[in-house]
Amino acid sequence: MAKKILIADDEPNIVISLEFLLKREGYEVVVAHDGAEALVRVRAERPDLAILDVMMPQRNGFEVCQDLRQDPEFKDLRIMMLTAKGRDTEVSKGLALGADVYMTKPFSTRELIAKVKTLIDRA
Repeated sequence: MAKKILIADDEPNIVISLEFLLKREGYEVVVAHDGAEALVRVRAERPDLAILDVMMPQRNGFEVCQDLRQDPEFKDLRIMMLTAKGRDTEVSKGLALGADVYMTKPFSTRELIAKVKTLIDRA
């Protein structure tokens, strides 16, 4: 059975390219366009990995990450922050809130896929 990945990002071009890359690697992909929808989709779809943008409407990626980490039901969910917010303080905040990996945009597709595979293998 294919591993499932949630992409939560409000930028259509990022979603399209990530969805293409991940499906090409054999993953099942679920999409959310804002933070509130991301939380609903995680609970409904039970992905193995959530890829969260920081800057989204409704709830930002930091809030989504924090909510998921506070819920014991999702303690094993792997979380990747993928965002243009790359200052040291933002990276530290994302990791402190429970993200497994923090990557900044623009990103190397090869590096992204390598990190996804590493996270999924640990799931």
